[in-house]
Amino acid sequence: MSAPVSFKALIDALKALPGIGPRAAQRIAFELVQHKRDAALRLAKALEGALDKLGHCERCNTLSETPVCAVCASSRRDASLLCVVETPADQITLEQSGAFSGLYFVLLGRLSPLDGVGPGQIHLEKLVNRATDGTVKEVILATNFTNEGEVTAHVITELLEGQGVKVSRLARGIPIGSELEYVDAATVAQAVRERR
Repeated sequence: MSAPVSFKALIDALKALPGIGPRAAQRIAFELVQHKRDAALRLAKALEGALDKLGHCERCNTLSETPVCAVCASSRRDASLLCVVETPADQITLEQSGAFSGLYFVLLGRLSPLDGVGPGQIHLEKLVNRATDGTVKEVILATNFTNEGEVTAHVITELLEGQGVKVSRLARGIPIGSELEYVDAATVAQAVRERR
């Protein structure tokens, strides 16, 4: 017996999500349709509402329901500090740390020539204009520590050299609460090189 078309469509939609394979998609679909119909309806409404209301902030590119997000609009933020992150999720993580009180610029990606992602796709020209507007004194590069994130940070550093703005990179090292013997050698080496 073949599954109904609408059920197959639900499974296909779930498989499109990161980390959800065919079997997990099928289990989630069955759970939503058989046992969690109220939750499924809430999910559908929330997803529709998010897609309808969310856009990108004109200044920093993060997700926002207004043309300028709450962080960019806040007078309490230090406008002389601009933290560059790859995604809105990265920005939320930094915000939750409570360690940064400046403004952000969300690249919405990272340089990856093999995937066809170049400077235009991650808004580097807009970043340079924002970083050199006369208000920003320091740009903190908080791209991920992947090969693509490192290349992106390097290119941004080169673009901002000689522009009258300080460029710094988020520190790397040993996670708090970890034991040295269980940390990989590359992380230990980086921590030694970036000791203070």
